[in-house]
This record gives sequence, C-alpha cells and structure tokens, in this order.
Amino acid sequence: MAVLGLLGTVLVGCGEGAAPKAPSAKASAGVPSPSASTSATAARPKPGAEPAAAPTMAPGPGGLTPVYTRRVASAPKSAEKVVALTFDADMTADQGPRAARGERFDNPELIATLRRLKVDATVFMTGRWAEEYPEQARSIGGDPLFEIANHSYSHYAFASPCYGLPTVAGPDMAADVRRAFDAFRDAGALNVVPYFRFPGGCYDDAALRALGPAGVTAVQWDVVSGDAFAKDPDAVAEQVLDGVKPGSLVVMHCTRSAAPVTERAIRRIVPELQARGYRFVKVSDLMRG
Repeated sequence: MAVLGLLGTVLVGCGEGAAPKAPSAKASAGVPSPSASTSATAARPKPGAEPAAAPTMAPGPGGLTPVYTRRVASAPKSAEKVVALTFDADMTADQGPRAARGERFDNPELIATLRRLKVDATVFMTGRWAEEYPEQARSIGGDPLFEIANHSYSHYAFASPCYGLPTVAGPDMAADVRRAFDAFRDAGALNVVPYFRFPGGCYDDAALRALGPAGVTAVQWDVVSGDAFAKDPDAVAEQVLDGVKPGSLVVMHCTRSAAPVTERAIRRIVPELQARGYRFVKVSDLMRG
C-alpha cells in the first residue's frame, strides 16, 4: 500500500487530480492571444541533435517563461479540427531501486499502438526516464511521428505545495531542465523540442522567472484524461472524447505500472476522434498554427 500511495503522488502530480496552478494574468495569459508572438527558430537548449525549427512563444514581462495550453482560433469558424495528444513519461530521480526490482515506468505497447495507428504525438519525458530506457528514448526520438519534450530531470515540483512531490530549489530549476536535455542527448534522441511541462502542472511566477535562462516554452493542457491508476479504459476514453475541442491539448501518460489502461483507451479515442473529423498533430504543429 505504501508503494501505491507514492505512485499516486507521482502520477497525480502530473495533473490527474486537479487543474494546474496558474501564474497571475500579468505573468502569462496561459492561452496565447492571437497577438502573442512566436519564433520560427526556437531557442535550443542541448537536445540530442538539431531539431526541426519549432515555434515558441515570446517571453512574458520581465523575461517570464511563456505558457501554452491550447490553440485558440482567431475566429470561431476558423477553428481547425486538430488535437495534440501528449504523454508524460514519468520517473522521479529516486525511483531507480523500484525499476531495478522490475517495476515498469515505460509503456512500449502504447508507443507501438500510436505507430500502428499513425498518430502524431508529443512525449514529455523526464531525464531519469531517458536514462532508465535509453533505447526507447532513442527510438521515440528517431521516429518522425513523435517529438520529445522536457518534463524535468527529476520530476520534482517547481512550486509548492504540489501533491506531496519534493521541490526543486529555485536556483536549481534551469539546471534540472538542462540536465534532462543532456539525458536525451546522451540517449541519442533526435526529435527534441524546446518545450517544458511542469511536474504536477504546478508553477508560479517565481518558477517562470527561474526557467527563463533555459529558453523553453512551458506547455500545459486543457483536457485531462484521468488515465492515472484508471482501471476502465472506456472511462478514460469518454473523458477525453467529452473534453476535446478544436485546438485541444490532451495530457495522458506513458507509464505502464501507474497508467495501465492508456493503450486500450487510445484504441477507442483515435478512431472516434477521426470519425468526428479530427486529425492528430504534435505540439509544435499545434503551436505553429
């Protein structure tokens, strides 16, 4: 039971339990307005190889890291039916002993299903996950269907309180993000983009300011899948299907031990959204639009 409780903390810390904490409106609009500027040539931390140019949002006042949650159409009738499925590959810095005992923080069946269905997706990966599964990180990063984004090295919180997660000290936040990019590089991952997702979805102005030197755009979500510890794939699918609208960004997980029904849910989500006229894009494509 203690192990289950700790896993619950980690996965709820990916945004399954509540809406993410947002900064003040002054710090970031969360959803960029049509006037929010983007750059065609992103600031590139240290990915495994030079990625294709990925759009980023301009920094906020005082250099605050910008935050993106979904695409907003300039006019209601111009909303294109696109959706970005994102998968958090979670592993905290101190979970190595559990992996050594056989606990699986990966989900190769999910990746195989996305490939079979030809679904573009963005995997928000922790550096510790890439170190544990370097061959998978390299394979995901070498597949044009996917792009790898940063979910921190340690999966520790960048604001407190955050579902019981340990907290990264402010002066160490940018270094934690850079350490994750280094782990992707060391694994040989290629399609790495300068996007970052806060563990637990928890952030504040101090965290946005501390991340400024990392040169990333923070990417959150507007649809929570509820897949963490779910036992019913249909319930997960229905929650996603009920929440998706044009330009949505969905948060799910690529962690077999703690999100065991995600792959089965995807088998329903994909064809049903396609029947509604949706197509699947990576976060970089969503932001580019």
